[in-house]
Amino acid sequence: MMLPVTHVLAFGAWLVAQSKATSSAPTISIFLKPPGVIPPGGSTTICCICQHDNGNFVLYKNGQQLRTLELRGSRAEFSISNATQEDTGAYSCHYLDGGTVLARSETLEVMVQEFRLPKPVLSVLPGHEVAAGAYVIFRCTIAHSNAGCFLYLEGQIKALDLLSKEQNYFNLSHVHKGNRGRYSCQCFTKGASFEWSAVSKTLDLVVRDYAWSDVVRLVLGAGVLVLLGLIVAEAMHSHRHRPGRPGPH
Repeated sequence: MMLPVTHVLAFGAWLVAQSKATSSAPTISIFLKPPGVIPPGGSTTICCICQHDNGNFVLYKNGQQLRTLELRGSRAEFSISNATQEDTGAYSCHYLDGGTVLARSETLEVMVQEFRLPKPVLSVLPGHEVAAGAYVIFRCTIAHSNAGCFLYLEGQIKALDLLSKEQNYFNLSHVHKGNRGRYSCQCFTKGASFEWSAVSKTLDLVVRDYAWSDVVRLVLGAGVLVLLGLIVAEAMHSHRHRPGRPGPH
């Protein structure tokens, strides 16, 4: 039995509407600022970011609604101050517009623990500022023989990598602008229970994407320096081989 044309058209219109709704659904992210385990009495901020400029974010903890904030510049920030064990839990953000939930974030784990290990030191080679495509090494050093460490990038929901006691460095090959940002590390030991260090001092990685015009300027500058060097060398050579004046008779 064939369906009436009007039914087919209505079904097609519904499919188009659904596809548009799916493609326009906003994506949201959630992360801690600064990242890492926080100590009792410490503070942190749960950041929720959306591609839209209006609407509200609702913060949930362990499935229970906590607070609602309006977006400000496509983001909302929920502060935790004077942290206690009560603040430990799984947090998520729901984005609402007109009372309708349009998107849900991933789950962010917040941990509150005493710091018992020494504070680590984060370093980067070849330096804080590199050209796009460079090879970069992050190293997290702690005065403890059995500690592992997490490497954090602010704005990411999870640690970038787990650095073991055997390999306390993290490699980034062919870096790009997506790798730039504020890095830190935090270390732990696992025995009968986890023991944590404080988070290291932050380190800002700058990735320069040199344009063709910059390359041309560098080449021209190098060419000018080479030319000046040749002129000076020729002048010194000529002066050295110039015949001396005849002495008085």
